[in-house]
Amino acid sequence: MHKSLSNLLILTAVISGIQTTTQCASGADRKPNILFIALDDLNDWIGCMGGHPQAITPNLDRLSQSSVFFTNAHCAAPACNPSRAAIFTGISPNQSGLYSNNQSMRTIMPEDEIIPKTLSRHGYHSSGSGKMLHYFIDAASWQEYFPAKETENPFPRTLYPETRPLSLPRGGPWQYVETDWGPLQASDQEYGGDFLVTSWISQTLERKHEKPFFLACGIYRPHEPWFVPAKYFQPFPLESIQLPPGYKADDLEDLPPAGKRRGPNRYFEHIRQHGQWKQAVQGYLASIYYADAMLGRVLDTLEASQYRDNTILILWSDHGWHLGEKQHWQKFTAWRACTRVPLMIRTPTSKPGICKQPVSLTSLFPTLLDLVSLPPEPHHDHPSLKPLIENPQAAWPHVAITHLDRPDNYSISDIRWRYIHYQDGGEELYDINNDRYEWSNLATSTDHQDILRKYRNLKPVHFEPYRMTGLQDLKKLPVLSADIAMKNSNPSGPKVTVTFLNRRRQPVSVYWVDREGKPVLYFQIESGKSKPQLTRKGATWLIKDTNDKTLGHVRVESIDAKVVVE
Repeated sequence: MHKSLSNLLILTAVISGIQTTTQCASGADRKPNILFIALDDLNDWIGCMGGHPQAITPNLDRLSQSSVFFTNAHCAAPACNPSRAAIFTGISPNQSGLYSNNQSMRTIMPEDEIIPKTLSRHGYHSSGSGKMLHYFIDAASWQEYFPAKETENPFPRTLYPETRPLSLPRGGPWQYVETDWGPLQASDQEYGGDFLVTSWISQTLERKHEKPFFLACGIYRPHEPWFVPAKYFQPFPLESIQLPPGYKADDLEDLPPAGKRRGPNRYFEHIRQHGQWKQAVQGYLASIYYADAMLGRVLDTLEASQYRDNTILILWSDHGWHLGEKQHWQKFTAWRACTRVPLMIRTPTSKPGICKQPVSLTSLFPTLLDLVSLPPEPHHDHPSLKPLIENPQAAWPHVAITHLDRPDNYSISDIRWRYIHYQDGGEELYDINNDRYEWSNLATSTDHQDILRKYRNLKPVHFEPYRMTGLQDLKKLPVLSADIAMKNSNPSGPKVTVTFLNRRRQPVSVYWVDREGKPVLYFQIESGKSKPQLTRKGATWLIKDTNDKTLGHVRVESIDAKVVVE
């Protein structure tokens, strides 16, 4: 053989061997995939948490049995926006200044990188579907999304009743328009919504991926409105519905003034006045059952896929929900019914177990980086949960802190004790071992002052001020006269905050004009007062006086703005 040809063959063989070795190494060293599943507004009403005896959640229950199941996990904030922002940035509300739903995440945190962007920098393909952030997608942070990320609208088509409200009449401008419920005569496919989200997620799991993937699945139910196909209502006959086990009629008597104000709201009273308490409980249980069924579709697809044994699965809810406990409806409180959430984590190497240590959802970002052996981000302010995933009984020197909608309002959750502190100095202390529903406030008990001092000393050392763009800096949207044709709302893009200021001597009413041109009363503003409202570009808002006379309307643009009613 010619010497040059011999050398060429030898070189080719060497290169081939190197390539083979590299390919084998890359396969062996490939980082695990991540499936990140959120359920919206889900409290402990699932079988494995025992929150309500009638809950039907077979898929959540089976996932808890194959995961490290955190039974003492708490949200960073009892509201969608600050909770999800903390999860996706790894930054607590008291550090970011993002405390409430009335703030815009990207106004408050314009440069902070979120999970999919960070993972993409490290070689992951980041995609998702459904609600992950608070009503926007943050398109630049994802490589792929459904619906299309450019729309900044995370919701696919969803079937709702033609005439609303269906079950609960509007009590006034204070009532959230989605507080309504009832069965729909529709199949899952006709309903759309989370069925379309989980279909897209399942199809993505069935594809071949050249890179490790981060796949986020946002299941919107059991968020209001509680409309789901009728088959999910059928296991819960109205005559059999049990009211929330945590409800106690005189549960406010031992609370400090701030707690008494935080508890009762107009929703619960309004719902009972209209005889809708059991119907609402039925709607919530049906929505949980529906969400669980949608979760099951994703779990089944993962189990049948090639990624079954190399995928980290994390399931969480952004916060809990009151259905009458503490005379309260909705969220926004520091009580356990609202702060405690399901959290399940399964990795390719972890063993199933139950962890009772107090953990915060703000730890999820640093945990993901730790689990896939990526460097920590220095601005993250919570510890990784990896030690507890490896050993659920490991020592854990941390507590879980939940922040309310203003600085210095927070709760501390430990293994046995829960402490609540209000901005005005009011306090609550509960022994969860003996008082699961927080019926007995021990903060004034002489026998518990040492325990009280312990949790006072765990107060966060810093509270970033509540941040919102100054009104003087906001663009002023023109109030168009009634002579100018009013367009129907066609909202798109990320949420923006529009602040309405009433400079008139009398109150004014503000209506959202829906996609069909129907005005929906949202709120009233007293003379000299202002009201911030989250909305989207392309939404139309109508303003009327106390005599129902139209004062004008405004069309929302793509930035935070103000509307001055004169």
